[in-house]
Amino acid sequence: MNQILNRWLEWALTSGLRVLLILGGLLLILWLLRAGTRRLRALVEGVAPSAEQAKRAATLTHIVRDVAMILVVAVGGMMVLAELGVDLKPILTAAGIGGLAIGFGAQSLVKDVISGFFLLLENQVRVGDVVNVGGTGGLVEAITLRTMVLRDLAGNVHVIPHGSVERVTNMTKDYSRYVFDVGVAYREDPDEVMQVLREIGEALRRDPDFGPDILEPLEILGVDKFADSAVIIKCRVTTKPIQQWRVGREMNRRIKKTFDARGIEIPFPHQTLYWGVPKHGTAPPLHIAASGDGTSLTVSSQEHRRHQPRRGPMDRSEGTS
Repeated sequence: MNQILNRWLEWALTSGLRVLLILGGLLLILWLLRAGTRRLRALVEGVAPSAEQAKRAATLTHIVRDVAMILVVAVGGMMVLAELGVDLKPILTAAGIGGLAIGFGAQSLVKDVISGFFLLLENQVRVGDVVNVGGTGGLVEAITLRTMVLRDLAGNVHVIPHGSVERVTNMTKDYSRYVFDVGVAYREDPDEVMQVLREIGEALRRDPDFGPDILEPLEILGVDKFADSAVIIKCRVTTKPIQQWRVGREMNRRIKKTFDARGIEIPFPHQTLYWGVPKHGTAPPLHIAASGDGTSLTVSSQEHRRHQPRRGPMDRSEGTS
């Protein structure tokens, strides 16, 4: 009996004391870890955090805290087991084999988690942004560590794993823009058209319903190209995030009404037919006449009609006999 008590006393004064120190150090590290994550969360949120920033900061700090706690507890537990006399070699071997098997079987899961962590850390996409991911566009409703949830204009929900994301197009990062390709007829003066567009843009900025959402005056980029049936004038407007489509639709409506009121032609696709003439000549007009019963059309040019011989009375009489 005395030998057993001596052994317990010896163990308590040596290994037992070390176990207590390990447990005490483990609790201290966990407390410091909690305090550090709270400070990290405040740093990520900023001075005046929004609801979305607070959610992003909470997600990041929880990930960092949980990973650090798992590592600390695992190392502390192995140190305690070693002091209790447990052989750690079989445990470490089994853990290594199990980790290798899990790594091979859950490659996509690990890829999703790592990609999601860096996506959140770099603040590439936020809840409420409108993005296009691999051809799928929509409003970001949720971002977890593994997936991104989008809802498109038709109301369909798309769940996209982070590991499958190769490129993200964010259309509402800090500000948004709407680009106009305004087509007018070739006969219109482009300078006059651009001045009218500026007037429409200024009127829209003064509108109390749309003005607060417009950040900069309408930017006229100039004549962009010569299309088959129209001269394309390109311009753009800068708005608050997600408001570019609302402002752009109203701008299109006002452009149509103003152009109609001022007689500026918005052409539709058409083709012009003409007869070949010298370089400095004038193309003759083309005459189209329908037969009385409407079953056939006659097409002729002025040049062709001018060179046709006139028929005299004998000709007409011969034609009627």
